Amino acid sequence: MGPLDSLNHLLNFLAPAFWMALFMAMMGPLVLRGPRGLGRGAQWLLDFAVCSAVLLAGLWITGRDGKMLTYGALVLACATSHAVGQRLWRK
Repeated sequence: MGPLDSLNHLLNFLAPAFWMALFMAMMGPLVLRGPRGLGRGAQWLLDFAVCSAVLLAGLWITGRDGKMLTYGALVLACATSHAVGQRLWRK
């Protein structure tokens, strides 16, 4: 496998983390109504890092990419990291 194929595989592996984090960062202020905690860019980075770690852990634990268990954990972890980033426990 060449370097472009490796890059393609890596980008496709991280695509769910990228889009989930972007969706949460963009839609979070509309749902939460008001500025709190981290800004959009910092919140996206936090969510993307957490989602990427969950995808890697899912690959390591199950031995395959794309298991529904991994995607379920991705949603829960992203929601939790978003709540922590926006300091929702102080509401």
